[in-house]
Amino acid sequence: MQILDGKALAQKIEEKVSSGAKEFKSLTGRVPGLAVILVGHDPASQAYVGMKKKACDRAGFYSVTHEMPDDISQDAIIKTIEMMNQNPNIDGILIQLPLPSHIDTTKILEVVAPTKDVDGFHPYNVGRLTTGLDGFVPCTPLGVMELLAEYNIDVKGKNCCVVGASNIVGKPMASLLLNANATVEICHIFTDDLKKHTLAADIILVGAGVINLIKEDMVKEGAAVIDIGINRAPDGRLVGDVDYDAVAPKTSYITPVPGGVGPMTIAMLLSNTLKAAKIHAEEEK
Repeated sequence: MQILDGKALAQKIEEKVSSGAKEFKSLTGRVPGLAVILVGHDPASQAYVGMKKKACDRAGFYSVTHEMPDDISQDAIIKTIEMMNQNPNIDGILIQLPLPSHIDTTKILEVVAPTKDVDGFHPYNVGRLTTGLDGFVPCTPLGVMELLAEYNIDVKGKNCCVVGASNIVGKPMASLLLNANATVEICHIFTDDLKKHTLAADIILVGAGVINLIKEDMVKEGAAVIDIGINRAPDGRLVGDVDYDAVAPKTSYITPVPGGVGPMTIAMLLSNTLKAAKIHAEEEK
């Protein structure tokens, strides 16, 4: 059993992005810029935004956070996004989810310019991903693919079971695996007999937000297990969706929580923002 160290790989990617940002500055006279929209006072969202800000500082990016009250109108958010779409110093726009219930999240995500959609949630980028074309890919599943590649885990022809069908993780994860020639099953809350599907999988990728959802008897000997879940246990610890202590001995590879997929998400956000900056620099020529 080998632990996939997302923290170490994220640091490696961050260093590469940081040197890419310096090179970009020497060529263009500016640095990549990321803008974040944070609505409300959700502690988890505030913590994530803080981590992203620190990562931008380390990489030498320009970053700005637009903090907005819970009761802000949808039109006010849209106006702010449209302003950032026009701002040449902003290469990436990130809408911190979830948004309050009175806001139409789909509408908000559609307002972001596709070339500034570093989260990969705009329908334009979703379409490019599902058809195998280059675009912006959601950071968490993209980070998973980087982690698999770093440890030479080839998904081609492998049976991959994606547990969780969200637009943010599950669906794009399945598309990336399919594009890499894996055989993919997607399981979700309405799946009958989850264990039957996970037991047949060479690689299980779970992002359902349920503590200890994947138990030892649901994993075949030698499978790789990628835990994308992040949950707060009753005792305050951060834990994933996998019963780690029981499952780990059966696996060939497994990600810890924390320190597995989590750090990769922010590293890929930086990578996507640098990519966006280069696209904008080409457009300005």
